[in-house]
Amino acid sequence: MTVALDRAFAEHRRLLWSLSYRMTGSAADADDIVQDTFVRAMEHPPARTDEPLRPWLVKVALNLSRDHLRGRKRREYVGPWLPSPVETNEDAPPAHEPSIDGRDTLEGRYGLIESVTFAFLLALERLTPRQRAVLLLGDVFEYSVKETADAIELSEANVKTTHHRARQAMASYDRDRHPPTSAMTEATQRALGQFLQCLETNDVAGVEALLAEDVRALTDGGGEFRSALRPIVGRDKVTRFFLAIAHIGQGIRARSVMLNGLPAVLFDATTVPAGVAARNVVQV
Repeated sequence: MTVALDRAFAEHRRLLWSLSYRMTGSAADADDIVQDTFVRAMEHPPARTDEPLRPWLVKVALNLSRDHLRGRKRREYVGPWLPSPVETNEDAPPAHEPSIDGRDTLEGRYGLIESVTFAFLLALERLTPRQRAVLLLGDVFEYSVKETADAIELSEANVKTTHHRARQAMASYDRDRHPPTSAMTEATQRALGQFLQCLETNDVAGVEALLAEDVRALTDGGGEFRSALRPIVGRDKVTRFFLAIAHIGQGIRARSVMLNGLPAVLFDATTVPAGVAARNVVQV
């Protein structure tokens, strides 16, 4: 069984991580869930060892992800919650096993890259853990109704009802939906560059000109570092906020990265005041 599990880990780890990250919005939690899934497989293996292991692994990972989400809802969180950023390659999806059931791609209603964007992951927060699982399996990973029902241990009728409600909850996201494209990537990179240049030179008018009147800024220190305790709304407030924090710390270095399907800037500082993170990410 150990040899079979090693082989299964190599074959299915990326799929399980991809699903767990989209379920939880946390790379660290996805790591833990994948590890716990295989620990469960070692300690309490499935009864039918002659059947494919992937459906059983997916079922366990989903149950662990849903338990995590329920636990997170019960815990008090300091300030707005944001997904943890993950580095993505603009030419390829951030994760996936080769082909599944003979399909080389898993592009469903929502593409693989779109389904790791901050906009999509934040939209998933409107869903219950069960709705989230059904939507991801059906609309991202292209599971059939029967496969989804087996994975979540629901009747096919309940899967259809849950899926319908999940799509209703995603209606506002779908209405304003902007899937990542090469044109959007270029525009975002350009806007980020202009924004940072204005911050570096304390160009107040330049920053304001780049922002929409109803712009919203969300910051998340993970409960460890200083951050705004509520969303900052409006051009004037967001401008003042970023100009105030732009030069905190010494030895600041910036580099462009692709995070969650879109350009972002990663800042590292050699020296920062107490309570301030030495590494920060800015994305628009």
